[in-house]
Amino acid sequence: MPIRPLHTLFAGLAALTLVLASASAGADKKVDIDRKSQEALVALRDHARGSGKLLDKAVGVLVFPDVVKMGFGVGGQYGEGSLLVGGKPVAYYVTAGASFGLQAGAQVKSEVILFMTEEALQRFRSSLGWEVGVDGSVALVKLGAGGTLDTKTVRQPVVGFIFSNKGLMANLTFEGGKITRIARR
Repeated sequence: MPIRPLHTLFAGLAALTLVLASASAGADKKVDIDRKSQEALVALRDHARGSGKLLDKAVGVLVFPDVVKMGFGVGGQYGEGSLLVGGKPVAYYVTAGASFGLQAGAQVKSEVILFMTEEALQRFRSSLGWEVGVDGSVALVKLGAGGTLDTKTVRQPVVGFIFSNKGLMANLTFEGGKITRIARR
């Protein structure tokens, strides 16, 4: 690879790192994260029929209400959220990731990850940093015929939803996202 593109790549990564670092320095207060998380769960129930039953069955629910994804050649995403156990926040997390390729623009989305077994939840909570696809996989829930949830996917130990204010988003993935605990209650 010629030296010039490498400089551009590293400059882009450095800029992305600064953006993510400044975003964490101005982190939302726990009260704001809690409020936005509850709003995201209400929106999820509205967007995906049957998601309420899954939410009720989950032993843990990780909610990132506002994940900002942006890119101009080099892309990244960042969002803060909370882990709910028994419907109450027990810890706070950040999700961040980088991507490469042809991309331009920005979007805001919500991500909700459901831990359907105690074992999956404990594995997540005991990790120092959890990378989707490396430390654990998240089965992305999609809508099937008639707007119902895909029953094969919802039988997995960890399932997740990605959605915007317009509904569930297709052709997205949790892969490559790093989730790190930022505070404990």
